[in-house]
Amino acid sequence: MEVRKRKIAILGSTGSIGTQALDVISRYPERFTAYALVANNQVELLIRQARTFLPEVVVIANELHYLKLKEALSDLPIKVWCGSSAIEDIVQDAGIDMVLTAMVGFSGLKPTIRAIKAGKAIALANKETLVVAGELITALALKYRSAILPVDSEHSAIFQCLNGEGDNKIEKILLTASGGPFRTYAKAALETVTKAQALAHPNWNMGDKVTIDSSTLMNKGFEMIEARWLFGVDPDQVEVLVHPQSIVHSMVQFEDGSVMAQMGQPDMHLPIQYAFSYPQRLASGIAPLNFIELAQLTFEKPDTERFPNLLYAYEAVRTGGNMPCILNAANEVAVSLFLQERIGFMQMSHLIEEAMQQASFVKEPSLDDYLHSDREVREMIDKWG
Repeated sequence: MEVRKRKIAILGSTGSIGTQALDVISRYPERFTAYALVANNQVELLIRQARTFLPEVVVIANELHYLKLKEALSDLPIKVWCGSSAIEDIVQDAGIDMVLTAMVGFSGLKPTIRAIKAGKAIALANKETLVVAGELITALALKYRSAILPVDSEHSAIFQCLNGEGDNKIEKILLTASGGPFRTYAKAALETVTKAQALAHPNWNMGDKVTIDSSTLMNKGFEMIEARWLFGVDPDQVEVLVHPQSIVHSMVQFEDGSVMAQMGQPDMHLPIQYAFSYPQRLASGIAPLNFIELAQLTFEKPDTERFPNLLYAYEAVRTGGNMPCILNAANEVAVSLFLQERIGFMQMSHLIEEAMQQASFVKEPSLDDYLHSDREVREMIDKWG
């Protein structure tokens, strides 16, 4: 039986998730096609991707690269667009079945909203979208009947654990964390952590921003907020466990005491492919687990004294309103400053705490309020710098 190709728009095609998504499409060209490729600045890589996958449209967010991109693809029947408005336009294209939102940070919010309103299935890799505006996004997805399929390994694991469970009550979500590269560091040692050290994640191959978030446990705080909205649970029902081996990707505990776990190699190709092919499972070419070689799987409580960002995330989601938006904006700027080596590792947490205390709080924010909060926090921290 012939399978209809799923046409996918990849927002962030040159990033870590985007390039791995194209690997999946390469493995199953009879099932998936890259209909649109969207990137921010990496024009050379975008050109190579376009020439390989021949999408209908390519979009470069940074308009300074538009002419170079257009000239490089002039011999091919590919539409070439540029700018943020073009990204919001392409996700509504009638030819698209699914939008993979793999743009980093706040920039993914507006395109995701547009895609949802167009009724597209969303393969969600941009966790900041639900962190910033979870209530708005989930309401829109329900209104426009847009399926949201999680791509983060942890949320994909939870999604898989819940398959077939119907209305069975979730007692608790057990969200696993690798602990990052500094799991065993004393607090004093964290003061002198370098950019190179923070970018050396022990288990996962991720982009710079997500890798830094993992090293501070902010990534896990964001994932807790994302889980709260994706699975309709209270923040206190999401427990974070440090699991250094990164084999158990997350678990769900039910009210009868049973715990379902999803396990696999720490490879993002797996959750990306599952989101693309759901409800089917396809061969991945990734080696299955060898439980004899694994020897042991360990779990421990996260240390929020050394890594306070996780506490700030719980505080933000419990406060509600625009506080998670404030948290996200402060973190994005703090991580950027650290990557530029303008502030130290522990200063990132200090800036986030200050922003949460000083930024304007809105109890029932609209989209405009989210946009204003994001600008306010960025300007605030820029003045501090």
